[in-house]
Amino acid sequence: MTTTFDPDGLHVSHALLTLAVVYCSWKLFALYIFFRPRNEHSLRSVAILVLGDIGRSPRMMYHAESFAENGFQTDIIGYGGSKPIPALERLPLVQLRYLPQLPSVVGRLPFVLLAPIKIVHQVLTIILILLVQIPHPPEFILVQNPPSIPTLAIVALVGRIRGCKIIIDWHNLGYSILALKLGSNHLFVRIAKWIEATFGKYAYAHLFVTQAMHDFLVKEWDLQGKKVVLHDRPPQHFHHSSPQEVHDLLIKLKHLWTQPKVFDGWLPECSIPYSTPFTDTTGPPETTESMIAFSPPSPTSGIPSKAGNPFQTKIMTPTRAMSPIPGSYTHIHSPRLRHDRPALVVSSTSWTPDEDFGVLKDALILYEERARNAPRSLPKLLMVVTGKGPMREAYMKEVNQLQKEWIWVRCVTVWLEPEDYPLFLGSCDLGVSLHSSSSALDLPMKVVDMFGCGLPVCALRFACLDELVKEGVNGLIFDNAAQLAKQLETLFEGFPSSPQLSSLRKNLAKQPPSGSHLHRPHEYGDLSWEWSSWDENWARVMRPLILRDVGGG
Repeated sequence: MTTTFDPDGLHVSHALLTLAVVYCSWKLFALYIFFRPRNEHSLRSVAILVLGDIGRSPRMMYHAESFAENGFQTDIIGYGGSKPIPALERLPLVQLRYLPQLPSVVGRLPFVLLAPIKIVHQVLTIILILLVQIPHPPEFILVQNPPSIPTLAIVALVGRIRGCKIIIDWHNLGYSILALKLGSNHLFVRIAKWIEATFGKYAYAHLFVTQAMHDFLVKEWDLQGKKVVLHDRPPQHFHHSSPQEVHDLLIKLKHLWTQPKVFDGWLPECSIPYSTPFTDTTGPPETTESMIAFSPPSPTSGIPSKAGNPFQTKIMTPTRAMSPIPGSYTHIHSPRLRHDRPALVVSSTSWTPDEDFGVLKDALILYEERARNAPRSLPKLLMVVTGKGPMREAYMKEVNQLQKEWIWVRCVTVWLEPEDYPLFLGSCDLGVSLHSSSSALDLPMKVVDMFGCGLPVCALRFACLDELVKEGVNGLIFDNAAQLAKQLETLFEGFPSSPQLSSLRKNLAKQPPSGSHLHRPHEYGDLSWEWSSWDENWARVMRPLILRDVGGG
């Protein structure tokens, strides 16, 4: 059989090969042009990477608001779910860019399979936004840590490709949180620590939520770049709520205190919109002084009574009782707080292992026992726990079973919209923080919010808590459930006229800034702490960093 040489076929093969080489060369050149290191970016622009629910990341939302108010085109990247603060939807320079979620069926996979799939998905979606969807390279990329994987490596790569300056905001240590679940010696924890230390070492600037975290990371990981402490502070609009604000909010949130299975006959009687269990607008503005004996007990009063106890106390009560018939009201006035209201206590939690809700549950059990048996004046106590998280259902199932037998205590959970959250904190009598910190280097943002609303706090002790909570000045510190129960008893003795609680609240009263000293320390003997709003603190710390190249600061 004879083989015939076909010159035309050879020419076609050469032509196709040449085209393939040219095409591949062009693609490689395009990739080189795209990925080559350069220093070209848009001045006054920032991309903020959250890698979490944007609406549940207050510090990063405040960052975005502050950047935008300083004239920066601001892209904030994260997951949807909760509603962000209103400013992010109002400010024209803010662009919310939501990351797509994995299909729900993938979430049922074991952790060993789910983790790599989740990381690959996050890498692809984040790179797509940072390299493609944001058309002009931002001057800064601000990344929240934790999580460390995969964000620190991604922003390091994107920063090199697009010439962006990287700012790492150290909220905590990612590997320490993973160690709570897997143990500190687990292989994944050691890998996570190496990644965090390696890719977190180099940045244009490092922000720290505490001085303790600054000192630890600078020493242990030899961080390179500018290093500043930016303590969490509440926004300017956080404040102690007026009786009118309390009244309006409780009417809006009536679903919270109208749960029949929890509150049947427990709260003082009221008639919306004239009164709530905590506020009243009825009766003449003057009050009468009445002597209330502690026998017999009232089923709805916030002030306890004890049969056979001859002790009597003076309380101020409205001249007219709460009438359920609006036509019987002869006087309507601006809202005021009721003297027979329960003490309102709030705890904000993410329901994670670094916040032991069991401590609060045990403290409520002890308070219930003491309120039944102690001869002193203790009020009913309504404990409201805000937030969402994985351990919520298990704990509340146990609490709901307990409070079927409780007389003096009720505990409920609620999720508050961003605009209602500060008003609710400002309406409460006391805050409780269960945050223990996986690294012992961060501080609870919830306490900052409470202080911003003039709310004293009982906080669980851990290493650097004294950077925020000053014992006996702006709050009390406890180590266990028994101590917390004792503090509740002490602070609420004689409620609503509680001397120690009033003293703590007075220390938290806002003082207007004087001149340029926006970050003045409060002085109380040997104790002092620096306090300001988020806007004042951010301007003092961040403006010199971000406006240096354009003549600001």
